[in-house]
Amino acid sequence: MRRIEEVDHLRSTELRLHALFLQGMDGDALAYRRFLTATATHLRAFLRRRLSRWPDEVEDLVQEALLAIHNQRLTYDTAVPLTAWVYTIAKYKLIDWLRRHARRDSLHDALDDVDEGEHALFSTSDEAAGEARRDLAKLLGLLPDKQRDAIVHTKLDGLSMREAADLLHMSEAAVKVSVHRGMKTLAAILRGSP
Repeated sequence: MRRIEEVDHLRSTELRLHALFLQGMDGDALAYRRFLTATATHLRAFLRRRLSRWPDEVEDLVQEALLAIHNQRLTYDTAVPLTAWVYTIAKYKLIDWLRRHARRDSLHDALDDVDEGEHALFSTSDEAAGEARRDLAKLLGLLPDKQRDAIVHTKLDGLSMREAADLLHMSEAAVKVSVHRGMKTLAAILRGSP
């Protein structure tokens, strides 16, 4: 029963946000403001769960995502659920932030160097997941933007080639080529070949 209520709530949220967004696109400034306010609330919750270690960064990322949504509003395809489009943009902003953060962190030595054996004793699955995300962000940061973005959208975000092509303003063939080349480059990097 609870699952049905959750699905109904999600459907209701989608319909409400979609209606506000379309009204805003038709020139209703109040509806557009309500859309942005409601979307900001959902994005805060979404980003808080993913940035629990960096709570001070949540609001900046919410604002970045809202700005991107506003800037990309004319590219929205009404056949796609609005919330999926919004969360895809937010995920993209989050991945960009994680990549920038990983680059900054790699420039600094840790203040509390811990012996490897000692670290393994106290490692948690959250820490391992965080390390995996940082490692992935570092690897993806080595790729050209087009290849990185194509891989993020298709392999990590789970978008179809068509959806990624629309979001990236590329052809499906160009997305496929970018994914293929990016994956080939990542495989070479992991093997230690140039």
